[in-house]
Amino acid sequence: MTVRVVVADDHPMFRFGLRAVLEQADGIEVVGEATDGTSLLALVAREAPDVVLTDLTMDGMDGVLAIQALARQPGAPPVIALTMHSDDAHVRAALRAGARGYLLKGSTGSAIAAAVRSAASGQDAFDPSVTRRMVAAYAGPDACARTAFPDLTPREHDVLELVAQGCANREIARRLNLADKTVRNVTSSLLAKLNVPDRTAAAIRAREAGYGSGRTE
Repeated sequence: MTVRVVVADDHPMFRFGLRAVLEQADGIEVVGEATDGTSLLALVAREAPDVVLTDLTMDGMDGVLAIQALARQPGAPPVIALTMHSDDAHVRAALRAGARGYLLKGSTGSAIAAAVRSAASGQDAFDPSVTRRMVAAYAGPDACARTAFPDLTPREHDVLELVAQGCANREIARRLNLADKTVRNVTSSLLAKLNVPDRTAAAIRAREAGYGSGRTE
């Protein structure tokens, strides 16, 4: 069975290359191209594709808003975000909007084709680097604890874990391979964000939230 795909990206040369890659793959047909979210919605309504590939940052209606709009439609096709953005904020935005996959623009043609086939068969499709970060963020022993302080950076979470374990700054620096001054600066930022007067109070709050039992080495 041929998988019918529409693609959305505001860079003509990227669309040209993506179409060429997909149409070289067995069983995939590109049935339309869009330059922004608004034209993507119209294209999906007209062509009823099996899978949508869309960039996230486009002029006008961006990819995230388009994914949200599609997700609200009964029988909408699965959407894969295909973007240059590898940071957690863009990944979260796409997944919360309803994306069923997330690929980076550096992906190989075979990886993109495989993701399209996976999405068409009802499976999710993620870039390996995105999958690793999702597992680290949500499946680790301190995953629940990390959600208690969403304003902290990953580095601040790591330092707070060791503060909760009772480590001094020098030990934290050794374990995380940081300079002593960096640890002091991160600790000061932690105290401010947690609104506590000292590291003892920070350790108590952290332990109450579930920190202190994980390993960071």
